[in-house]
Amino acid sequence: MPTRTVAIGSTVGLHARPAAIFVKAAGEAPVPVTIAKAGGSPVPANSMIAIMALGAKHGDEVTLAAEGDGAEGALDELATLLATDLDAEPAS
Repeated sequence: MPTRTVAIGSTVGLHARPAAIFVKAAGEAPVPVTIAKAGGSPVPANSMIAIMALGAKHGDEVTLAAEGDGAEGALDELATLLATDLDAEPAS
């Protein structure tokens, strides 16, 4: 199963706006994706409640995992998104 480990780039961590942006992108991925903090259980990346419950802060490392056709590309895209300060990005 392909995985990517990435540090959270958003200064506020995965909360509110950054979490919503990430959850939307994960929901559009061609395969189911999970996310986990170090030592934690994986949760669905397309669930806002699960993402908020992670409590991932700026700099925390998380691991994304997915399996199936398109998994590698989906993980690359989502890892890049997580590494970005999404609060610094203009709203779309």
